[in-house]
Amino acid sequence: MSVSRRSLLGIAGAGAVAGGVGYLAAERQTVPGGVDAPVPFHGRHQAGIVTPAQDRMHFVSLDVTTTKRSELVDLLREWTIAAQRMTEGQEAAPGGAVGGGPYAPPKDTGEALGLPASGLTLTCGLGGSLFDDRFGLADRKPAALADLPAFPKDKLDPARSGGDLCIQACANDPQVAVHAIRNLIRIGFGAVSVRWSQLGFGRTSSTTRGQATPRNLFGFKDGTNNPKAEDVALLDQQVWVNDGSWMTGGSYLVARRIRMHIEIWDRTSLDEQEAIIGRSKGEGAPLGAVAEFDPLDFSSDAIALDAHVRLAHSTQLGGVKILRRGYNFVDGSDGVGHLDAGLFFIGFQRDPHAQFVPMQMALATKDRMFEYIQHTGSALFAIPPGVRPGGYWADTLLD
Repeated sequence: MSVSRRSLLGIAGAGAVAGGVGYLAAERQTVPGGVDAPVPFHGRHQAGIVTPAQDRMHFVSLDVTTTKRSELVDLLREWTIAAQRMTEGQEAAPGGAVGGGPYAPPKDTGEALGLPASGLTLTCGLGGSLFDDRFGLADRKPAALADLPAFPKDKLDPARSGGDLCIQACANDPQVAVHAIRNLIRIGFGAVSVRWSQLGFGRTSSTTRGQATPRNLFGFKDGTNNPKAEDVALLDQQVWVNDGSWMTGGSYLVARRIRMHIEIWDRTSLDEQEAIIGRSKGEGAPLGAVAEFDPLDFSSDAIALDAHVRLAHSTQLGGVKILRRGYNFVDGSDGVGHLDAGLFFIGFQRDPHAQFVPMQMALATKDRMFEYIQHTGSALFAIPPGVRPGGYWADTLLD
């Protein structure tokens, strides 16, 4: 496998293969050919969920400004065509940045010209606010898409929360991810407007067994026990919807912008850091154990009752798990001498009210780590099933 200079610098990308063999490959969410290769676009599930987690992310939440259902459908159709092209490493539309003639705006913004597909995946979601009277969708809103409750210690900014639609772009090159979001926004001019967006780097979860566990900005390995793409039965139980509705084959995405008070954390002793997390900082082993993947022993005193790993563990939550796919972020400074940095948490699950809500309530009320973090943004989106050849995003709902 040849690896480009951009790949070696950690800023390379990938894309998608459509139809035929690509459709079958999407079921397995494999990425043959390395970090520059395309990821299949079509499949039973949308790419970007159990796809091997890429290194970069651009997430955008949008408000729908048109009130015509036909224009919403037309937008999703056009987005789907452009998304498939870009995940294959092509420009957003034929003619692209320079081939459409000098007297019309280009059909592609051009900043990804010459770059490979870079493992780009584009995942589209629908917010609860879309299911109002504008498009005749009120009676088709899933119960699982009901608003999340207020959690203790939240300090949510409305300008960083909610939205009618979302698009998650993940790639191994940040320019490829940003290009994709930019062009979908350009296509949506007059029908949607950006509500908020978030750039992320350094994945904080592994979604396949072949990936090493990454670290968050607190310096700890993050997502050791995350469900993996190979755990097909577990994913069917915990991630994919299978209720016979238009959401069958889809999932639900919870996004939380979590500000980390890293300056305070950095002045905290190693012993206290490890006690708060419940794992060693170097190896990532559960306290009282030796290796990262050793089982957690909650019968001993090694892991405190208010340690993060204990409160978030499935055995403490009735067996529920969430597929995590978050990213680190640093968004400049807060104006008073501290970095505005943290974790952009993304979690996929079958029912957020049965999975995310009890987990978050336990953490918000008991987790010692909440002395060092604050949730500042929140959103919930239904992720429709994958697109079949000839279909478009959310066609199971809108057709």
